[in-house]
Amino acid sequence: MALAAVGRSLFRYRSELAPITVAAALGIAGLVLHQTHPDAWPLVAALTAIAAAAAGLRGLPWGALRAEERTYAATATAVAGGWLTAATALGPAKTPLPTVLIIALVALGVPWWAHRRRRARVRVDRVIHAWPDLADTIGLDGSRIMSAIVDTWGWRARMKLRPGQSVADVVARVPAIESALGTRPGAVRVEQDAAHAGRCTMRVLAVDPHAGAIPWPGPSARSLADPIELGVFEDATTVRVPLLRRHALIGGTTDSGKSGVLNVILGNLAACADVVLWGIDLKGGMELRPWAPCLARLATTPDEAVELLADAVAILDARANASSRDNTRVWEPTPRTPALGIVIDEYAELADTAPAAIPYADSVARRGRAVAVDLIAATQRPTQKAMGGGTLRSQMSVRVCLRVRERRDVDLILDKGMLSAGWHAHALDAPGKFYVLADGHNQPRRARAYLVTDEHVRGTAARFADHRPDLDPLSRSAIDQQPRALEPQARAADDPDHALSTALDQAPDDGLSIPELINVTGMRRTWIYDRLQALAATGRARQVTRGRWRA
Repeated sequence: MALAAVGRSLFRYRSELAPITVAAALGIAGLVLHQTHPDAWPLVAALTAIAAAAAGLRGLPWGALRAEERTYAATATAVAGGWLTAATALGPAKTPLPTVLIIALVALGVPWWAHRRRRARVRVDRVIHAWPDLADTIGLDGSRIMSAIVDTWGWRARMKLRPGQSVADVVARVPAIESALGTRPGAVRVEQDAAHAGRCTMRVLAVDPHAGAIPWPGPSARSLADPIELGVFEDATTVRVPLLRRHALIGGTTDSGKSGVLNVILGNLAACADVVLWGIDLKGGMELRPWAPCLARLATTPDEAVELLADAVAILDARANASSRDNTRVWEPTPRTPALGIVIDEYAELADTAPAAIPYADSVARRGRAVAVDLIAATQRPTQKAMGGGTLRSQMSVRVCLRVRERRDVDLILDKGMLSAGWHAHALDAPGKFYVLADGHNQPRRARAYLVTDEHVRGTAARFADHRPDLDPLSRSAIDQQPRALEPQARAADDPDHALSTALDQAPDDGLSIPELINVTGMRRTWIYDRLQALAATGRARQVTRGRWRA
């Protein structure tokens, strides 16, 4: 029993005893070689030189280590091999070899004992050994850690769950796991294993890799087909999001970093020669005006926003008709036939002050992707009123969720059930930290957006202002032919019935659409439909084609 106890102690502290073990192994090896092959010292010296050189190389499997660590490995190898060479030729007891071995043990042992990565590895090994007892305590009995890896920021482990347990059970017990492991709050991350429902990856962050801002390296895209780099995940991999034929929604509370994410996107789109950029900023242009040199149009009033979105729908219709005639399913963006990207800063403000613009935005959201008319909407108020209704929210295939005030806002921005699945955006603790839900990003991985300074904005806008594309002739013609029965003086808000009759009388041969009639009258869609049916029953209005009316 005493021997077993000593053996267990030696195994438990095997990492701390490694320098002593190596020194003892060198002494024994030197004694054996001196007695059996004393003339082999040149071979030992040659092997030492090769091993020391290999230990310092960057391209080998251990080349991912830092330069200081590779230098330590090469030095330790050279000292150990040199001592073994001398011991082979002279004998390990020859003065001063015992003294040199002790001095080398202490000199090379201190960095080993103090090294952060080694100590972290020891802690992880002990967590793995104690996990069965910890799992019983926190309600994950039967789960086990299969393997663990120490990295720059902490460690990560692959877990196998007991049959009947799921990742949702682990996510629900994250606070208990943090308490059992003795970590700081918010240090544990849980990710689903894509290959097995009963397995997951648990990451424990000893330090927050996103504690400081990450400077923007500059545009990473030169075409809309290139994924845009938004920031960096906690494992140092880049957040790459495709935007071609995709609508994007950026949501977060005040001071969450929404403008920073929007600037990263605009900085990349400004460098793309196959997309025309339009902007809507109803806060007087304070957010988007710095990008004005790269924006073909910027709407800063409700009337301008309605007109801009109406023109976007006209472009959409023209491109759809052209694709139908040419028997092509999608519009391929090129510098001559660019895509159209519409950036809306504070979508909730648009919904409040320009309700007539919402039907146009919904139309673009429903039908715009195939013809490369894309929306990028941002909001600081992810309320049910602003985001819960309409078509736009359901069509957003790229969603960026920054910090939110209430838990329910996570489901409003991302999707129903995301909060319970581990997308805890309410726990984000710094501006610019976010979750992204998009193609290839289906796990709740925290990221931090690049920091785009005012100097970055001015420099990027000036650099690419002269290289921005123009709309193709088909799209320009669609705007020119857009019916202009929507002038402000025609909007008789005090008499919507008269405004509706006037608009129908002045409508072109192909009629006016429902969104255009909503814009003229300022009334809701249901009111428009009721009045049109009443006018049609008396013969005063008729439906020219599906969704288009005239007197």
